Amino acid sequence: MEKCIKKDGREEKPEKARFVIVGSGWRAAFYVRVAKAFPERFELLYMLCRTPEKAEKRAAELGIPTTTSADDCINAHPDFVVVAVTKPSMSQVSLEWLGRGFFVIAETPAALDFGTIGKLENLGEKGKRLIIAEQYRLYPEYDAILSAVRKGLIGEPTALNISIAHDYHAASLIRAFLKIPLGMKFSVRAKTYEFPTTETMTRYERFTDGRVAEKKRTVATFEFENGKAAFYDFDSEQYRSPIRKNALKIQGIRGEIIGRQAYFLDEQNEAREIEIGFKKSSLGQDETAISVLMQRAVAYMRGKGSHPYPLEEAVRDSYMAILMQRAACTGETVNGE
Repeated sequence: MEKCIKKDGREEKPEKARFVIVGSGWRAAFYVRVAKAFPERFELLYMLCRTPEKAEKRAAELGIPTTTSADDCINAHPDFVVVAVTKPSMSQVSLEWLGRGFFVIAETPAALDFGTIGKLENLGEKGKRLIIAEQYRLYPEYDAILSAVRKGLIGEPTALNISIAHDYHAASLIRAFLKIPLGMKFSVRAKTYEFPTTETMTRYERFTDGRVAEKKRTVATFEFENGKAAFYDFDSEQYRSPIRKNALKIQGIRGEIIGRQAYFLDEQNEAREIEIGFKKSSLGQDETAISVLMQRAVAYMRGKGSHPYPLEEAVRDSYMAILMQRAACTGETVNGE
């Protein structure tokens, strides 16, 4: 986390940001962990749960204040509201809290369909108070790789093989790694396969009995108007299975990055190889990324920084993901404007 330094060189204690969480599921707990890791920066006022039973359970499990009353949350006057409900409800609930006048940090995705994209695009100035929590660019590892690409380590990036995140998360990384301008036209073709895979872990359980189930794997090719291309490959088991690992390869005019190993030409056109390092945290990469996003969001809300992830960026991620899914379902090449 960044420190605030006064002009005289002394460290300034940051003003604590107060917030509520709408939702009580797996993703909501990430924000609880961030608040507990940085109590000098964040204060969780309430977690809003749907039932008294869930509120009681989460209060006991997480050691936090919970409620089933939206009025409790409103009357606490939070600086912002985190919306972490189910994906189908995400946009509707986010718009409700936005309509109450709050800054909203909403979990991904921004939209699951074109109708919701239209609603978000029509928000106008109000949309500036909505922050979609797209965190993958802020993972310390990917942030370090992005920094190397932006500094020109491998020259202009031209092609990308990405197998580290699904749908809209992958779209965000594709655009960042390849330096694709917002709104650039593209085409996508895709196919979804099902392969037998030994199950190992889910969010909530671990399997050691060797059970096998059919798991989906989607491959896609994005071709952009400027000639760059991204080759997407993601397995539904990949986030948690120890036998399904991530893979990343970025090719540029003067080199390539595979994982965190960079192979490139120096100024004398001599071949070089380095490992791209990054600073590790006591938190996981996901929580670290969310904490950075929350910090930047608070600075933005207070007029001390730029929007951490403008709505049009998140909408573009959703748009690309929707078209990829359409291509996979129809077997046709789909064009994006």
